[in-house]
Amino acid sequence: MPEGDTVWNTARVLHRALAGTRLTGSDFRVPQLATTDLAGWTVRESASRGKHLLLRLTAPTDDTAPPADAARPDEATRTGGGARWTLHSHLRMDGAWRAYAPGERWTARPAHLIRVVLHGDRAVAVGYHLHELTLVPTTEEESLVGHLGPDLLGADWDPAEAVRRLAAHPDATISEALLDQRNLAGVGNLYRCEVLFLRGVSPWTPVRAVPDLGGAVALAQRLLAANRGRWTQSTTGSLRRGQTSYVYGRRAQPCRRCGTAIRKEELGERVTYWCPVCQPERQAD
Repeated sequence: MPEGDTVWNTARVLHRALAGTRLTGSDFRVPQLATTDLAGWTVRESASRGKHLLLRLTAPTDDTAPPADAARPDEATRTGGGARWTLHSHLRMDGAWRAYAPGERWTARPAHLIRVVLHGDRAVAVGYHLHELTLVPTTEEESLVGHLGPDLLGADWDPAEAVRRLAAHPDATISEALLDQRNLAGVGNLYRCEVLFLRGVSPWTPVRAVPDLGGAVALAQRLLAANRGRWTQSTTGSLRRGQTSYVYGRRAQPCRRCGTAIRKEELGERVTYWCPVCQPERQAD
């Protein structure tokens, strides 16, 4: 399941593969962009915002027509030779981007899951099972990501603002609040479970009863930052298989602190893992 650090890593892979490249072709396999042709467009950069990917491009000339279903050309920012656009995608639970050398076989997923292919002279980028695939003027990125809270791995990271947003919903469980990307962008199910274990907080604790919201926010940021730049996510400090998490994915296995069996239960639309001894339920004030 992609979380903020995975999306950050993916954005860097795409940046290394395509930044500065003039695309030689594109193949969109979603209805809203099926007739779009990005041949001749230049990739300026690839960036992430929470769990969203933003591939920023420049059209080859000022009179380049936008895709039929995209915004009007006068809504795009024109700089130098052409208008600036952003190809936005969201990985959700199962999306992925892969970069291949020209001529290399695309082996990451079955072909029917491919949603877009971008051809460059150095690499080919293939997007599998992508969601919310949209092409908009770069000036309108905020319409897609402006609702997000501070990005744990972004230049806008502001722990005080993240705490303020969490505290604004005192009756929500801390488990739900950490997953709400409007509070802080980048925490997924793995980090939610691990942060709450390390802070000794039950997933069912209301936000108003969490003793130190600032401590939980700071820990979440440190964990994501520690895993930035690698694909193996670890909260324990070990990269060995089976030793990378404290509670996540470890149902019925002994707690690494007290030996109690880790529990798993549905909470909202997600499953949660926790230790009933190390994370005792607290009464709300």
